[in-house]
Amino acid sequence: MKAKVHVTLKNGVLDPQGKAVQHALDRLGFDGIDDVRQGKFIELELSDTDADVARAKVTDMCEKLLANTVIENYVIEIADA
Repeated sequence: MKAKVHVTLKNGVLDPQGKAVQHALDRLGFDGIDDVRQGKFIELELSDTDADVARAKVTDMCEKLLANTVIENYVIEIADA
């Protein structure tokens, strides 16, 4: 199975990298961009064949390592490889 994890900063948490990207895009002539938020994308190949087991395992990984749950949210997608 393949797991895709999208990790983003929670609303209200400052995102200096996102602001830097927003300013760079503005300097390059891309106007009309009100906000940019930057995050992480993690893709995992799992040997599990049960989607519920895979989701539980990846959730545990996110809670323990992949996301800082104090300031970040995460979304997990599970699909057959």
